[in-house]
Amino acid sequence: MPTRRTIPVLIGCCLLLVLAAVAPASAATPSDPAGIPRLTDDRGRTLTLRGWNVEDKTNRGDRALSAITEKHFRDMRAQGFNFARLLVFWDDLEPRRGQYSAAYLRKIERILDWAETYDIQVLIDSHQDVFGPAFGHRGIPEWATRTDGLPFTPHPDDWFSEYFEPAVQRAFTHLYEDEDLRRAQARMWRVIADRFEHHPAVLGYDLINEPMGELRAGEDLPAAARRIERDQLTPMYNRLADAVRSADDGNWVFVEPTPIVGEGLPTGLGRIKDPKVVYAPHFYNTAMEAGADYDPSAGWIESYEAAVTAYPKEQRIPVVVGEWGPLNNSLPNMGRFYREALASLSRYSSGWAGYVWCYGGGYCAVDERGLFRTNKEQTAAPYAAAVAGRVAADTYDQGSGTYRLEYRAHWRRGATEISLPPSASGWRIALDGPAWTDDPTVPAGRACTVRVRALPGARITVTVSPGTPR
Repeated sequence: MPTRRTIPVLIGCCLLLVLAAVAPASAATPSDPAGIPRLTDDRGRTLTLRGWNVEDKTNRGDRALSAITEKHFRDMRAQGFNFARLLVFWDDLEPRRGQYSAAYLRKIERILDWAETYDIQVLIDSHQDVFGPAFGHRGIPEWATRTDGLPFTPHPDDWFSEYFEPAVQRAFTHLYEDEDLRRAQARMWRVIADRFEHHPAVLGYDLINEPMGELRAGEDLPAAARRIERDQLTPMYNRLADAVRSADDGNWVFVEPTPIVGEGLPTGLGRIKDPKVVYAPHFYNTAMEAGADYDPSAGWIESYEAAVTAYPKEQRIPVVVGEWGPLNNSLPNMGRFYREALASLSRYSSGWAGYVWCYGGGYCAVDERGLFRTNKEQTAAPYAAAVAGRVAADTYDQGSGTYRLEYRAHWRRGATEISLPPSASGWRIALDGPAWTDDPTVPAGRACTVRVRALPGARITVTVSPGTPR
């Protein structure tokens, strides 16, 4: 999965070497069947990211990020995940204008070091919820919050509705439009990119989480969202991408639409003029976030997929879904939701980060013992973390537990890496084509990285199926 190096197998348990005859290799840009380019590393390997958000929204100041520990990364990798979206907060990085916290940067670096140890690539996310601490949340510092004296009423039972408070909406307008705040936000990103450009765990930068804005009189929410994305977010992303590139020309920049895409509406974002940009929408359903069960007959997943793929097809950029996962994951239809959601995400995205890797209830991926909470075990499945060639087919049949990868190898792109989660029965590996392996079985009980090597032009099929139960 990394963009800057080959992953050493620290936790993997096997190595699969495939050798075949030489033939001309295709130079085409890798795309999935949806016609959307795939995320690649610096050797052109096609990447798939599977992982979780990691966060500490509670602690600030001296205790900022203290809830994130090495255990988070060790446990994620032990289930086969290779990706983390790390939430960082501008109000912690720059609590006073122009004064950046060296201690906070060191804490971010310590987390990145843990990620490197466990071969997990990290997306650094500049996170905000309801703008920031001026409104009782995290994100943009109070010194950068301007409300023009407009009112704000908290909604403790429905925090998302606070985005529609006049003071919050006006604060977004000032962030987008005031020249001094534009410069401050760009400086903040230059500080981050300059500090972490060369860290081997860093995949890229998510420029702002779930951006919102100000509705005009008589304007409905879909129209407002499209206007905000077109007229305010697009120029902001171009400014911030330029700021990142002044320090880092190698890692990816991730851009998000407003959360209104969750209603199945295409984004109004324009062109982001950067050579390594990723579209990073979130995948939430309003009814499910309010506590409702999944309704398969409503067609929400289908409408979301149709809407969310329009922009990356037009712009020819990869997709990585930055957050997804319902709050009440044990309701009767949630098993079906996870099956259908994972199938949909695999059709068009280069990967995803579930929300959130923590130990407990609510959105947490695992309970206090570290065991998957109901239905979330479906997220741990085989996948090709990196493919050194052009992918022809990449499928996983959850019913049979069988994973199948077909690809044609490219020249000098290193190993193909297949990530397998722990299984009580282990895994069997079958090869179709002029290929062999010294060990066609994978031991039970632990995650494994299978590496496949092929000479240029080889047409390779790898089939991974459950082994014999112990």
